[in-house]
Amino acid sequence: MKDEKLSLVEHLDELRSCIIRSLIFLVICSIAIYSFSDKILPSLIKPAGKLVFIAPQEAFIANIKIALFVGLIISSPFILYQVWKFISSGLMIDERRLIYFFGPVSFLLFASGLIFGYSVITPLGVKFLLGFETDFLTPMISISNYISFVASLSFAFAIVFQLPIALIFLTKVGIVTPATLAARRREAIVLVFIAAALMTPPDVVTQVLMALPLILLYEMGVIFSKFTYKKRV
Repeated sequence: MKDEKLSLVEHLDELRSCIIRSLIFLVICSIAIYSFSDKILPSLIKPAGKLVFIAPQEAFIANIKIALFVGLIISSPFILYQVWKFISSGLMIDERRLIYFFGPVSFLLFASGLIFGYSVITPLGVKFLLGFETDFLTPMISISNYISFVASLSFAFAIVFQLPIALIFLTKVGIVTPATLAARRREAIVLVFIAAALMTPPDVVTQVLMALPLILLYEMGVIFSKFTYKKRV
């Protein structure tokens, strides 16, 4: 019993160390980025045009948000390594092999989703939302709210791009099968185009540009699901 308690204490101590190391690295990256935040800001706000700050401290807080946003992106490989370092000791050999393969794939999908959300979806989303301007409604976007909008949208698509990994997990635990995913392909494509139509300006080219990556992600999920299903059976 004493050894088990000691093992648990050591386990929690390692978790604490991983969290502390991750936070320290994030802070260091964010501080380094803060000195360049005034150079990052112009390209970041380009889709929205001129912004305003409605509180004396808002511009300062906006620069901190930029530093944290970019710092989190830069430090993410180190943070993921700390996560892997913590969980790897409790995994079986087969589980480690799966992570060795799908871990890099997941990271590439995350990075691709982040880039797609920032460079494609954010400009389209801003254009769509500013389209609600009327004679009685004039957009005055605050810098702090805009940066929060960009960060949340970018990270949302980074998570959406994990769809293939999610389908692999659902297949592995037996919730779905490759046959089910293939049979529901049409419904999935229709839902993707409906979402694209709601989120983008009313032109076919823009809608297709948004829908195609999501359809590709679904197809990747079907392919990976087949691979996982064969391994399971």
